[in-house]
Amino acid sequence: MVVSGGDPRDNLDNFVKIGEGSTGIVCIADDKALGRQVAVKKMDLRKQQRRELLFNEVVIMRDYHHPNIVEMYDSFLVEDELWVVMEFLEGGALTDIVTHSRMDEQQIATVCQQCLKALAYLHSEGVIHRDIKSDSILLASDGKVKLSDFGFCAQVSQELPKRKSLVGTPYWMAPEVISRLPYGPEVDIWSLGIMVIEMVDGEPPFFNEPPLQAMRRIRDMPPPKLKNTHKVSTRLQGFLEKILVRDPAQRATAFELLQHPFLRQAGPSSLLVPLMRTYSRQNPC
Repeated sequence: MVVSGGDPRDNLDNFVKIGEGSTGIVCIADDKALGRQVAVKKMDLRKQQRRELLFNEVVIMRDYHHPNIVEMYDSFLVEDELWVVMEFLEGGALTDIVTHSRMDEQQIATVCQQCLKALAYLHSEGVIHRDIKSDSILLASDGKVKLSDFGFCAQVSQELPKRKSLVGTPYWMAPEVISRLPYGPEVDIWSLGIMVIEMVDGEPPFFNEPPLQAMRRIRDMPPPKLKNTHKVSTRLQGFLEKILVRDPAQRATAFELLQHPFLRQAGPSSLLVPLMRTYSRQNPC
């Protein structure tokens, strides 16, 4: 019910591996029918502890479309692998930028604005992403920012308004997730705040500590602060103070944050192009 029939290899050619994640590998390939490059995520079902998360990703990407969300074209079962065919974003992940470049506030505001548009849309549809971090943000060649990695998504509704599972990446997790309290879309906002810290400091708080120790600190300590507070404006600090709030009920929503004065300095996607390193082809896959 989730995947298409047929063999995608009839139409896809020249596979080149460009990345590897916990669930499988990502390649680029030439789509002969469309005459363009696509990204293909290949996930080995035999190696997955929770296969339903892979199909969950496919269903979310199939059902929810937004200019700031990576577009999925199709999905297939190829022997024991789930293949997801998506748009190829040449700019790579935001992680590459935060670890190699210094972003100015206009660029940070531009990334935040586009991420918040995607989150406001998902949250309005009752979808929580649950794994917001720089690795989950991809850039197109024109600098457009797109949200990806929907494997950990959850759906909430009036009947089931909160979730409780411990899901996400430790350093970006909200305190209520770590405490195993019922939570809602506010957890994505906290993770976005940690991503803002990544954009300023180059890494999330407690990154040099083991994950469990970091999680205990996030759970028990006041919200983390920027290392380089002296380098940022009061507007950016004010923006972060609305986001990194321990009480989820007091945390700003994506819609509220889109109205924040800090985002008035957001500009066109092209501002992000100078940050992107030239894309290098890697191994055939």
